[in-house]
Amino acid sequence: MRSRRSPQHSVVLQCFCLMVCLTTALRAEGQSNLSERKFQQAKAVVEKALQSLQNRMSGRLPILDGFARQGEHPLERYQRGYYQATAEVLPAPGGGSVVRIRAKVTAWYSDTAASHSGYQLLDSNGRLESDLLDELQEQLAATASANDKSAAEAPSRAPEVTKLQQPSAPEPERRFPLANGSLSAALKANAADQAPAGKAENRLQSEADNLERILKNTAHPNNLVAVKKSGTPVVAEPTLSAKPQFMASMHDEFELLDFNTDWVHVRISGLSRGWIWRNSVEMPEGIADTQASVAPALAPAADLFHVVREETAPFPGDWEPLRGKSVKIISVQKTDDPAHNVGSTERLAYAKFLLEKTYTEIAEKKLELQGIVVVFDSADGGMIGATVTALQQWRAGTLTDSALWHKCFFDPPETFDSTGSSGGN
Repeated sequence: MRSRRSPQHSVVLQCFCLMVCLTTALRAEGQSNLSERKFQQAKAVVEKALQSLQNRMSGRLPILDGFARQGEHPLERYQRGYYQATAEVLPAPGGGSVVRIRAKVTAWYSDTAASHSGYQLLDSNGRLESDLLDELQEQLAATASANDKSAAEAPSRAPEVTKLQQPSAPEPERRFPLANGSLSAALKANAADQAPAGKAENRLQSEADNLERILKNTAHPNNLVAVKKSGTPVVAEPTLSAKPQFMASMHDEFELLDFNTDWVHVRISGLSRGWIWRNSVEMPEGIADTQASVAPALAPAADLFHVVREETAPFPGDWEPLRGKSVKIISVQKTDDPAHNVGSTERLAYAKFLLEKTYTEIAEKKLELQGIVVVFDSADGGMIGATVTALQQWRAGTLTDSALWHKCFFDPPETFDSTGSSGGN
């Protein structure tokens, strides 16, 4: 006999179906990567501001952590991240506009089985959308400020009443023979048809040079820094004790925001910022990769200090990688020459010299040591510790100089951080 379902059973089944539908709807809404914000400006004004941000609406992501949600696979298994954002502007009730930003993140997934590898779509965690909306808000504020300034200056530029003048004869049309040769050569050739040699030719030559300079700058911005070597750390703060946010690859380019003696401040993506060790990047044309005043001090660093004691003992600090382990401790002091000014740059240069020299000796003699410690024995000194493993990677070329420093122990950290004044804007 077929059993009949009770009314209570039907109600439970309906509730279960409703919960499944709501869960699916909420999940779909969460994966839509939609962020919106209301602005006071009219739709046309907002759309114009968005046009100036088109170059920010897509690009490569140097790291996925912090930009995408972890899905079925860990984010470390992905590489070559890329984002693509779209914007929708709607009129808001009561005036103003609502801007909706959707962002899609794609990345190459590497699987142990090559057949399972490939590009996959990841969920944005909302940071990209928020950054773009923040930039739009800054752009609108800057435009409003410029408009207010222009309006304030307008009354002081009242037009003068002058007598009507006969319109001047139109200038003859210029022809630019661009079939062969550069723009500069074309303007020179046209000058012969328009005016005598002399001032006209100089003016045209200057105009050609300016146009070619503009074309060059448009093709490749002159405010970018390029990473010299893969594995270069990008950190949140300009300190050697800061943990890297991610490792940049060779030829990665970042917008230069500011710089000082040792550090370069760069834009990573949107409002995300970071710092890179200055000698790890190629600076824009006209700016030295290394501070000119510092370069001469690096060469004679060995003359600024001398070793006073070497010993093998347990690590004299509280740092997990070397805690309680046997290390080579090298104590150094400054020379007695008062003419030599010793700062953080000179300490790092001499520590690098000793770490390289001592690691070579340890490797050749196959000593059972876990690290090397350099102690600057003075009132304003400090201590640098490095593991043998990190030094081995550094000497093998898998760690850059700056990456090595971020794997070292500094006590106190401020003793080895640059306090050089800013050289940028």
